[in-house]
Amino acid sequence: MKKLSTLLFLLLLTIGVLTACGEQKEQVKEQNNGNSSKTEETAFPVTIKDALDNEITIKEKPEKIVSLIPSNTEIAFALGLGEEIVGVSNFDNYPEEVSTKEKIGDLSVNIEKVISLQPNLVLAHASTDLGEGLQQLRDSGITVLVVNDAQTFDQVYDSIAMIGKATGATKEADNLTKDMQAKLAEIKDKAAKITDKKKVLVEVSGAPDIFTTGKNTFMDDMISIINAENIANDQEGWIKIDEEAMITRNPDVIITTYGYYDNKAVEKVLSRVGWENVNAIKNKQVIDVDSDRVTRSGPRIVEGVEELAKAVYPEVFK
Repeated sequence: MKKLSTLLFLLLLTIGVLTACGEQKEQVKEQNNGNSSKTEETAFPVTIKDALDNEITIKEKPEKIVSLIPSNTEIAFALGLGEEIVGVSNFDNYPEEVSTKEKIGDLSVNIEKVISLQPNLVLAHASTDLGEGLQQLRDSGITVLVVNDAQTFDQVYDSIAMIGKATGATKEADNLTKDMQAKLAEIKDKAAKITDKKKVLVEVSGAPDIFTTGKNTFMDDMISIINAENIANDQEGWIKIDEEAMITRNPDVIITTYGYYDNKAVEKVLSRVGWENVNAIKNKQVIDVDSDRVTRSGPRIVEGVEELAKAVYPEVFK
């Protein structure tokens, strides 16, 4: 069960880069290599280039939307589209209202169920391979927008802009992004005053297969933002750790993100054989954080940064 949860966790690391086309009532800035265009309002029809490099035309403001992944869902709700959402994945758990929505499956999307909900728009995701499923939806007359698998904060903002444009919520998308950027700037300013930088190890799954986060990941960006050092930063992506190497690097803080399926995550790390002399173990600086906030590439990602900051520097981020 633990290995399955780990696999699902790693597969659900999520969303993408916006490329925007023509826009009325606003000067448009074309984006390349991750730069987005922001607009104040959407006039339908709109054409958007999605993560698969397909030009998707949305003729009218969608009245019924199905989201295939939690990050897309959280963005849609943050844009005020809760009433329009009619279907979500089995993994969706935020906001609370998602519990009232129809469930359309997990990594294996129930295409027939999606079609039965008769959505105007399906928000798919580049990290999820649906095989011929997407074409089945299109053949049923449903517009499908594939959102990119974001790996940076800027790409999250782009994803918000993309979904906002597709749903007629561009003003809301712009306001949401500005709010996130402002909160992130506050955290950076506070972290900039820290002079005693701590070394951090993030564990996204526990023993025996301990995975951590290297460079070019959200978690690495977050650790950098709070002015700490990711001791696995010399590797890239999500990687299985070399325990001896991590022990030698002697982290001051160990962050776990898998307490949602292992309620003894912290206890197990503290009692791990061979780690007794690691600073984080000796000083009992092992903290579990909310996995959703630090891994879902949506509006709550900034909350994730703040939670990490409080875990690593509790004396600064009270």
